[in-house]
Amino acid sequence: MGQIKVRLVEVRNLKDARRLLERTGADPRGIEIMAPKARFRVVHVRGLSAQAALILKQEMLARGAEAAIDRWAVMGEPGTGEVVLMGTLKQYRDLIAKLNRQPFGLKQLAEQLRRLIDEEIPREGADEVERAPFLGLPLGERTLIMGILNVTPDSFSDGGQFDRIEAALERGRQIEEEGADILDLGGESTRPGSVVNAFSPQRPTLPHVSEEEEGKRVFPVLEQLLQTVRIPISVDTYKSTIALQALTMGAKIINDVSGLKADPEMARVVADHDAFVVIMHNRPEPSYQDLMADICGDLEESLEIAEQAGINPERVIIDPGIGFGKTAEHNLEVLRRLAELKSLGRPILLGTSRKSFIGRVLGNKTPGERLEGTAATIALGIAAGADIVRVHDVREMAAVAKMSDAVVRG
Repeated sequence: MGQIKVRLVEVRNLKDARRLLERTGADPRGIEIMAPKARFRVVHVRGLSAQAALILKQEMLARGAEAAIDRWAVMGEPGTGEVVLMGTLKQYRDLIAKLNRQPFGLKQLAEQLRRLIDEEIPREGADEVERAPFLGLPLGERTLIMGILNVTPDSFSDGGQFDRIEAALERGRQIEEEGADILDLGGESTRPGSVVNAFSPQRPTLPHVSEEEEGKRVFPVLEQLLQTVRIPISVDTYKSTIALQALTMGAKIINDVSGLKADPEMARVVADHDAFVVIMHNRPEPSYQDLMADICGDLEESLEIAEQAGINPERVIIDPGIGFGKTAEHNLEVLRRLAELKSLGRPILLGTSRKSFIGRVLGNKTPGERLEGTAATIALGIAAGADIVRVHDVREMAAVAKMSDAVVRG
C-alpha cells in the first residue's frame, strides 16, 4: 500500500465535508449522514437558569458532545447563566429535538439553536439553496461592492471633493464604471465624533447637519444620479425625513449608522416603502464586557425594532460598525471575529475603507495612504463571511474582492 501519510484537513462548511467524503469513495447515503458530523461548532449561550444549564450539559454529554457551565450551577446556585456548547451539527440537531420537550426556557433555546444551525447551511452552501432576491444582484454568489459618494465638505477621507453637483455626478458615473454594484450617497459626515447620538439618552446631542442642509446636499445629486447610473442607490442617513424623500425619489436602500435607534420614525419609513436597510452597530462610548457578544446584542435590539415596524427580514443587512464606538483594538478584534455575526442570520456589510485604525497600524498613514491596508481588511473580511464591502477605491477593491471570492467561494 505504500507509506502511510497523515494530514490535517480544513472543513469550512458542509460542502467541504461532502467533497472530502466523496473522495474517499464513501456511499452517497453515508455521506449525507456523516457530513454534519464533520462540521464542529462552538456556541455561546447566555441567560439560562442553573436548572437549564445542568439539563443542557447532560443532554450534550449524552450525545458525545460537551458543555462548559458555571461551576456554581452544579451546586444549584444562579452563577453567570452562561454555557459554552461544543459539538457537531449532527449533535446539535439531535439536541434540538430533545430540548423541544424540556422546561426552564429550553424550548425557546431549541428554536434559537435551530435557526442558528439552519442558517449555517444556506450561508455556507449558497449554490445549493435558493436565496432571496436582492435588487437583482447575486448576493451570496460573490461579494458585492458598495461605492462611497460623499457630497459633504467635511468627510474624513474625501470631504469637499464631490460637494458640487457636477463633480458628484462625474464621480457617480466613475463608481459605476469601476465595478460597483451599489452606490452609497451621503450628505452628512459620519467621521468619529460627528454623528448625532440621539440613540443615547445619557449623552447630549452633538453638533450635526440639519435636515434642511442635508436635503440640499443629497436630493439634487440623487435626482440626477437616478437618471445617470443604472446601479441601485443607497442613501446614508439616520433621519427619517431624508429617508422618506430619498425612497420616494427612487433610492432602494437606507444605510442607517444608528441601527434604527436615532429616529423612531425611520423603521416605519423603511417598512412602508418595503425598502432594504443597512443596520449598523454604534455606541456612544467604546465600552464593552464581551465585544462580539455585546455587538450582537445591540444588533438584535435593532433587528427587533425592524421586526416590530414590519420591515421584511429578507431586506435587512447588518454592519458591525467598524470605527463607530470602538477603539483601534476593538476594530481589529471585530475583523478577527467577524464570522460570529453569522449567528444573526442576515447578510453582512463591512466598511473598513481608509479608516483610522488602518493608518494607526501602518504608522499614522493618512486616508489616501491606506489603500493596501484597506485591501487586507477587505480580503480578510470576505474570508470571514462579509457579503458586501463599502469602499472608496472601487476599482482596486473590486479586484481584491474578485480574487478573494475565487479563493473563498470557489
